[in-house]
Amino acid sequence: MRASALTDVGEIAVEERERPEPAADEVLVQVGACGVCMTDYHMYHGTFAVETPLVLGHESAGTVAEVGDDVAGFEVGDRVAINPTVPCNACSYCKRGETHLCENNTSIGGAGETILDGAFAEYVRVPAINVEDIGEMSFEHAALAEPLACCVHGVEEVDVKPGDSVAIIGAGPIGLLLLQAFRNAGAAPIVVSELDDERRELAAELGADAVVDPNEDDPEAAIPAAAGGPVDVGAEAIGLVPTIEQANAVTAPGGSTLVFGVPDQEATMEISPFDVFFDEVGYRGSFSLTTEDFERAVTLLRYGRVDADALVTERIGLEDLPTAFERMGNAEGLKKVVVPGEGE
Repeated sequence: MRASALTDVGEIAVEERERPEPAADEVLVQVGACGVCMTDYHMYHGTFAVETPLVLGHESAGTVAEVGDDVAGFEVGDRVAINPTVPCNACSYCKRGETHLCENNTSIGGAGETILDGAFAEYVRVPAINVEDIGEMSFEHAALAEPLACCVHGVEEVDVKPGDSVAIIGAGPIGLLLLQAFRNAGAAPIVVSELDDERRELAAELGADAVVDPNEDDPEAAIPAAAGGPVDVGAEAIGLVPTIEQANAVTAPGGSTLVFGVPDQEATMEISPFDVFFDEVGYRGSFSLTTEDFERAVTLLRYGRVDADALVTERIGLEDLPTAFERMGNAEGLKKVVVPGEGE
């Protein structure tokens, strides 16, 4: 099979490899589509260190090509989405449903203490417990289940209720999925701040009640003006200290600041303990997804509660990943999806 492997920092090679054999509790999935994520981008650039060679890719869907001897409930030909977070199901975190915090953190192609080869390949091995049936949904749409599940998890982390006001800083692919996850939870109004004109316009089309251009207006003033005051949740979807501070600045007393974008591992910021104490503003992180989040995300996609088509702007082949990373660095386009076989 063909696989696109990270061989060193900034180096990708398309290799011929042996087709994997599934273990007794696994399925082998022929990859139909795999989204390109900022985590992949950071691994490629070395800002998230990993051992190489490694096949990246953790936002994927495809067709079951082979099933292990002990697998029940799936058969060859089934169309599935893949949850890349592999729980041990034995530690205390897994036992209470927090599978994303598993003490034996293992990921298929994504961030984890142990990283298995991912889905920038024609085939990938997956524990049967990590796949969800997608029916007739397209693989490209189903590949959004993983990032959407992360957004579902973020919404859960801040305990949003219908009518809670939300500000989202950043309208890249994740910010736009987060917008739709908040809408599905009943948040209103939702204000989105975004530099790029096209992304800002798309945020409005996807349901933002107001959009802010930070080139034109100071978000710390414009967001409360649009929302009718400070918001219940200030969500940062970029991963930069200044925008995290901005999200916190527009969060109302008693509200939550959601750190959703992936900050640099060495980044630090100052927090006033008195303000946290006096205003009762909580900081919440949101890392990865639980098994339940993934199931919910697949359901939302299958029943059309999320507009996936608007987010997928590029379909590329295995050999096109370096170009995709370059375009991501320049914030060009939205979601890039690898379709193995494209470009051959």
